[in-house]
Amino acid sequence: MSEHIDFSQRDPHPSLDALFHQRWSPRAYAETPVNADDLALVIEAARWSPSCFNEQPWRFWTSNEETHAQFLELLVEGNQVWAKQAPVIGVIGAFKTHAANGNPNGWAVFDAGAAWMAMNMQARKLGLYAHGMAGVHFDAVYEALDIDREQIEVVCAFTLGSIGDPERLPEMLQEREKPTPRKPIDEIWLQK
Repeated sequence: MSEHIDFSQRDPHPSLDALFHQRWSPRAYAETPVNADDLALVIEAARWSPSCFNEQPWRFWTSNEETHAQFLELLVEGNQVWAKQAPVIGVIGAFKTHAANGNPNGWAVFDAGAAWMAMNMQARKLGLYAHGMAGVHFDAVYEALDIDREQIEVVCAFTLGSIGDPERLPEMLQEREKPTPRKPIDEIWLQK
């Protein structure tokens, strides 16, 4: 599962499943296409995420060979530099209101985040990696993908694929192409 990646900077609890601490967001991708069945399975995992009132407000848009360049242009230049190698570029959005009554759904983005994590975990099970991005031309996303901004909030973009050779990245990014440590648990878990 871990390929040639050095996870020594990470200090997980010994009982934690490696699926969690070996998840990270690479920038170096192999140009190997993602199998259509694997991509469908990654989105299927997201489909089973929990959501407020079981609304499942998330929506995923993904590129294919014909639309890859269009999706790439939706990213800021700093992300385009490395994302061009990723076989799949996608966008995640969430419906802003509850389907049942039209009231604002304050949990929709949170729920989309849960779907994103499920997607990540399934990707790892398949030997794939995902990288989420806020560096997106959001106005362009709404227009290019014909997303109704009154109904859907575009949350982020992402890449998906197999790990690639870091030496194909610009030198500045090569230095950053490694899993990073996490804050100590007592800094994020505040027991009262």
